[in-house]
Amino acid sequence: MKFIHTGDVHWGMSPDSDRPWSRERAQAIRETFEEVIRQAKERDVDFLFIAGDLFHRQPLARDLKEVNYLFSTIPSVHVVIIAGNHDRIRTNSALMSFTWCPNVTFLMKEEMDSVVFEDCNVEVYGFSYYTAEITEARLNQTGITDNGRIQILLAHGGDASHLPIDKNSLASSPFSYIALGHIHKPQVVLERRAAYCGSLEPLDKTETGAHGIFVGEINSLTRQVTALEFVPLCQARYISLSVNVTTKTTNGELAARISQEIQNRGLENIYRFVIRGMRDPDIEFDFDVLESRFRIAEITDYSEPQYDFSQLFAQHPGDMIGFFIRALQKEDMSPVEKKALYYGINALLKTTDERS
Repeated sequence: MKFIHTGDVHWGMSPDSDRPWSRERAQAIRETFEEVIRQAKERDVDFLFIAGDLFHRQPLARDLKEVNYLFSTIPSVHVVIIAGNHDRIRTNSALMSFTWCPNVTFLMKEEMDSVVFEDCNVEVYGFSYYTAEITEARLNQTGITDNGRIQILLAHGGDASHLPIDKNSLASSPFSYIALGHIHKPQVVLERRAAYCGSLEPLDKTETGAHGIFVGEINSLTRQVTALEFVPLCQARYISLSVNVTTKTTNGELAARISQEIQNRGLENIYRFVIRGMRDPDIEFDFDVLESRFRIAEITDYSEPQYDFSQLFAQHPGDMIGFFIRALQKEDMSPVEKKALYYGINALLKTTDERS
């Protein structure tokens, strides 16, 4: 039995909503989910498991129709879905009256439910969210025992507010595979037994690394997973980079280095830069041009001007500059204290230069 495990698609979300590339990222979510459907067809899988948060919010009828059309293009694939905390089921939800195509099963009950697929000797278990949070560790004692079928669990959670999960309980359960959602970093929890699919596309600057789907295969006789592979599908990645500067680094040189780093790794990706090191006090880095040219979510400048405070104090022992250095400089200064000293000295030096 072959399957694809996905979830946390967040169809309808516009990541980086305050950025010019937000609309492209919203479209990428849809296109990458379409690629999941193509993968299901090309790989000739038996099941597509969606472990919650297929939608970013309560889906409208048009959202359901769009997604249902995609499912209709893979009629031989059993699609099984649960609702997560974002697309939780409400009494007025369009889900309540929607008719899915024949190959789709939505486990909509609030308590543990299951569906049997006799053609594959498979039983899939799961339940959907009806509230924003589930604080009970419902999976620790499911009461489900081995019944001779390939047993699959779909679950959405893993933190204190969303279905706390105990790894040992999962390990002792009868499930051949546990398809988890909610944690957006793809990761294997139990070797060939349980995994978080992660968000299909990265959704904010903290979601670095590859994103995609898990593709697996289960032996029909042993009912054990014989292969489990993570397949990257995302159109863009969030990449965090650190750039070191020296007192010889100019604004133009730094801009050229950052530009080259982006070109080397791909213009389609989204970047976070941290600037570190000691810079020339006369140099002020300007990132506006870079941020207008590339997908840069954030540049944090931790560089410090390399003042010679001993020399400055010797030159200004009796004026405001000397007083400021004596008042603020000390060993083991905090970052905030350092900034106050550097900004103050810079302002005072500029005032002195203007008066001279």
